[in-house]
Amino acid sequence: MNIATYLFEDDGRMPNNPDLPAIHYAGAFRDDPLGAEAKLNRNNWRNSWVNGVFAYHHYHSNAHEALAVLKGSARLLIGGENGQTLEVQAGDVLVLPAGTGHKKLGSSADFSVAGAYPDGMRYNTRTGEPGERPQALEDIRRVPLPDRDPVFGEEGPLLTYWSRKRS
Repeated sequence: MNIATYLFEDDGRMPNNPDLPAIHYAGAFRDDPLGAEAKLNRNNWRNSWVNGVFAYHHYHSNAHEALAVLKGSARLLIGGENGQTLEVQAGDVLVLPAGTGHKKLGSSADFSVAGAYPDGMRYNTRTGEPGERPQALEDIRRVPLPDRDPVFGEEGPLLTYWSRKRS
């Protein structure tokens, strides 16, 4: 498994999360991609669903999100219009801190992901409209850090990468 992190500044439309990096766990569930949703849930990333990724920029201001690729592959743009394009495939997990913009640029016909949230938090969907921004920025500041890594549980890279914000 390879792990990469990406830190994005506010781009004026997508607030992103300049304090917490997005994390790409490439190949985290390579041996059992269809079991990824259950593993996220066991690691207390719940309120899960299975579907795709919207083909427009959006973010969640009130929850962090883990996206586990169950089938297929996709090109995702994270961090807003000038962000980073990632190629993801079955077995990969992408963890997006609250506020991180993301959208699907293209995918295989069979692409599907499981989305999940720490402690089963309810999530909203924001698109970067100017009127939503003041509340969204406040919401992002209030989102608690997760107690568990979605892939590794009680110990894992997320807890290290996001630790500087834990105090």
